Amino acid sequence: MTFSRHLVTLARSRKFGPFPENSWANWAFGTIQSSIVLLVLLSLVHPSRAIAANPDLETVLTGSRQRIEKLDYRMTGRLTRVEGDGKRTNYRFVAKAHWFPDGLRLLCEISGPGSQKTSLFLHMSVSGQVTIRTIHPGEKTASVLPFEHWNDPLVGTDFSYEDMVENQFFWKTQELLAPEKYGARDCFVLKSRPGSQDRTHYDSVTTWIDRGILFPVHVVKTPRGTEPQKEFIYYGLRQVGGVWSATQVEAKLQGNSGSSILAVDAGSGKANLGSKDLDISQFSTQEEKGK
Repeated sequence: MTFSRHLVTLARSRKFGPFPENSWANWAFGTIQSSIVLLVLLSLVHPSRAIAANPDLETVLTGSRQRIEKLDYRMTGRLTRVEGDGKRTNYRFVAKAHWFPDGLRLLCEISGPGSQKTSLFLHMSVSGQVTIRTIHPGEKTASVLPFEHWNDPLVGTDFSYEDMVENQFFWKTQELLAPEKYGARDCFVLKSRPGSQDRTHYDSVTTWIDRGILFPVHVVKTPRGTEPQKEFIYYGLRQVGGVWSATQVEAKLQGNSGSSILAVDAGSGKANLGSKDLDISQFSTQEEKGK
């Protein structure tokens, strides 16, 4: 893939090696990043005058938001923490998501090493309210994750809980910067800042979005306070069934050695999920049955 070759060279990630690619998986991972990279929606009924006056900005935001509103996938893959010395810790990653009339629902289950499992449920309402519930190892029922823990490392990786979805496209302040190239791709560069109603630990998010396919290829998130910036790089972009997607996302804290990779092995982009498929109680029920 042309993009993969350019991006691997640019991102210094050749050391991680290729991961298996699957056409259904490509579609699924593209949707999870709406997840993956997976959380605050604002109403689209009354776009700001600034957006309406800038056709490129309106194109970027409309296209990005529509990706989220079409989510209906299930996938399996791997979440890997790669240390600076090359040591790897691998986790099995299973996820499914669907956009319902009340907003987005996303369920993830992360297991290993060993038999320990962490389950994660994210609900984003159409009014922009977000709830994150978790079941950590040793717990039998889901509990609400306090906001102060949304930026905690997810099972020790560089991904945080709130990194599981792309919420920056729905924040109050959106600014289109000068266009740039990222690798071989011509990109829109969108800088997003949250408003007072947007719950996030990030002060801003800058996203490089391919002009031709309106899919992100690079993201830099700037936390509030003195924490280092976090970089996300998208690999293996393909078009399947008219939809663009990625097979891998790498997360890296700037200035730190090592990184984390979320890679898709298999999945379906048209899962036809219903509300019963996205009930977090099913995780605790399955765990009890396995004992």
